[in-house]
Amino acid sequence: MDATVLGAWVATGLTLLIFSFLYKDNPLFKLAEHLYVGVSVGYTIVKTYDTVIVHLVVKPIIENGEVALLIPVAIGMLMLARYVPKAAWMSRYAFAFIVGMGAGLAIPRTISSFILKQIEDTVRPLISMTGPDSLTFSMNLLNPASNLNALIILLGVGSVLFYFFFSIEHSGAGKAVARTGVIFLMISFGAGFGYTVMARMSLLIGRLTDLIEFSDASYGRPTVWLLIFVVAALFFLARRGHAQPPDTH
Repeated sequence: MDATVLGAWVATGLTLLIFSFLYKDNPLFKLAEHLYVGVSVGYTIVKTYDTVIVHLVVKPIIENGEVALLIPVAIGMLMLARYVPKAAWMSRYAFAFIVGMGAGLAIPRTISSFILKQIEDTVRPLISMTGPDSLTFSMNLLNPASNLNALIILLGVGSVLFYFFFSIEHSGAGKAVARTGVIFLMISFGAGFGYTVMARMSLLIGRLTDLIEFSDASYGRPTVWLLIFVVAALFFLARRGHAQPPDTH
């Protein structure tokens, strides 16, 4: 059995074990879940060791003589002092440095992405000038820079901000503006939820596509045989559960 066929059997088996949760929580699903978590953690540890420690620390220091890398190594070693009670105070310096550096890198990037970029998209011109005396209004919704999109964004941002402005009673015209903000919020939440659902559906379609592909005779039909095995195992577990007396404690 070559590696391709073996991989098809393993992938099919794990997929069917995960899908067995659709029946109910069972030992087969727990087995696949524990394997997934264990393999993921093991792969992450090995990959981190090979990428960070070997290629970014050991080789540059030994082969290229980059002694300055000993500074981040020392900071990382100070973090391990957390596990020594008498030396745990030393880890505070490492955590303070990492938190400070992380905040220094994240704050400007967050301000640029979530504040300045949002302001830039909100203050786009509502009417474009094509000449010294001519004005145009673009109605193309497919163009993010069109004037109609800028008007919709301005209306949405203004109404949503007004909805969260509680110093003024939402009555009369203010109530209409607040309700408009609610509509924009629901559209935003719905779009986010729809994107999440479509991403999960894409994963499901990928797994079902593999199950259909691996049902071919060139792979040994693992989908058919493993499906029979999983159904039989679930039937056996269900019968054994009914045969055991209920726990009265």
